[in-house]
Amino acid sequence: MQDYRKLQIWQRAMKYTTELYKFSTKMPIDEKYGLTSQLRRAAYSIPLNIAEGAGCNSNA
Repeated sequence: MQDYRKLQIWQRAMKYTTELYKFSTKMPIDEKYGLTSQLRRAAYSIPLNIAEGAGCNSNA
């Protein structure tokens, strides 16, 4: 099993997610449960998917 934390793409995805979270705090309060929530979930799914893929033992 590969350590996903050492992957440069995972590190960049985490940085992107952090920056997006900071950006989303500046969005209008009426978007808190709409667009803001959707953006955060989408951004966080990127490093999660990379970590999941790094844990697979496949020859594909």
